[in-house]
Formats: sequence, C-alpha cells, structure tokens
Amino acid sequence: MANKFSLRPYTPADEDVAIELWRRTWAQHYPHIDFDERVDWWRERWRKELVPVAQIVMAEVEEQPHSPLIPAHSPPRSQSGSALAQQGAGIQQEGSHRAGSPLSRGRTEKKLAGFVTVDPKTMYLDQIVVAPEHWGSDVARTLLDEAKRLSPRGLDLLVNKDNFRAIRFYEKHGFVYAGEDKNPVSGKPVSRMTWRAP
Repeated sequence: MANKFSLRPYTPADEDVAIELWRRTWAQHYPHIDFDERVDWWRERWRKELVPVAQIVMAEVEEQPHSPLIPAHSPPRSQSGSALAQQGAGIQQEGSHRAGSPLSRGRTEKKLAGFVTVDPKTMYLDQIVVAPEHWGSDVARTLLDEAKRLSPRGLDLLVNKDNFRAIRFYEKHGFVYAGEDKNPVSGKPVSRMTWRAP
C-alpha cells in the first residue's frame, strides 16, 4: 500500500531539512561528486535566490514509524500460539501500548518526500527534488502539477544533459527541448526545456 502524501507551503523552519534532502538526492544521482562541500553554497543560494522570489511547495509523506520491537513482517504460519503470546507479552513489557508511545497503533509521522521551487513571474522552475526512496512514486508528478498550477502560462527549466531520468520525466509531462545552455556554476552543458499551457 502506497504512503499517503500531501502538499503544503514552505516555512522558514523547513530550511535545514530541505537543503539536506537536496544534498542527499544529488549525492544519490551523482555519487562521484562530493556534495557535502556545496552545502554552504546551497544554503546561500536558497536564502538569497530562491526563497525571496519562488513559490516553494513541500511534499510530505505519512509514514508509520518502525520499531525494532515490532517485526517488519508477519511471523511464519507455523509459529505456535504460545510463541506468539510470548512475543506479544514482550512488546507489552516494553510499554508499547501506552498512549503516546512511539509504538502506539495508528500513529504516523510526516517526512519530507520532496519539494518544488517555481517563480511564476519568470515561469522558471528551478528545482524539483524528490527523495530517492520516493523515485517512481507520484510525488514528482504531483509537484510538477503544482508548479503548473502556480505558473499556469508555462514553465521553463534547465536540466543536465546526462540526467536522462529527469529528461524522460519532463518529456512525458509535456515539456519540449528548447535549446542548449550552460550550467552557470559548473559550466556543464544543459538542455533548456519548456512547457506552455495549451
């Protein structure tokens, strides 16, 4: 069963977790680059270039906290009833059924699954960042749909030419190639892609 996720506006309290997700995602995609060295630069860019002009929307996923006291899977069918009772008793001895306990049934916590930054005035979509564990889910598509809602006239973006996964994703959702460009920081070649409202 897929985790539920929701969108909400960015708040200043999100800065650290957003930047860490940004770093972790790029480190996963380009493991040969030391992105730890770029965190200060990212923070400066976040504060001075993105937050003042962009609409930033956070995607949060509701997750059930995992505890080592609760098996991640059901016990084998052959396990005896007394063994199950002992297992359950052991959990109760740890106090897992007390109200407010991290092992209480039904308790969920929200974790950042991704974010999008878009400037509706310039129609520039600077970042869609999705946590690697949510790649292939609906998080990226939902964030892109939100960017289109915030900038209904259209969107422009730059994407690294070797980021084939991202290029396929944008093409699938109506973006077209609009020419060559260079990354202003690394100087690496990038593709400009654009989407315009029908």
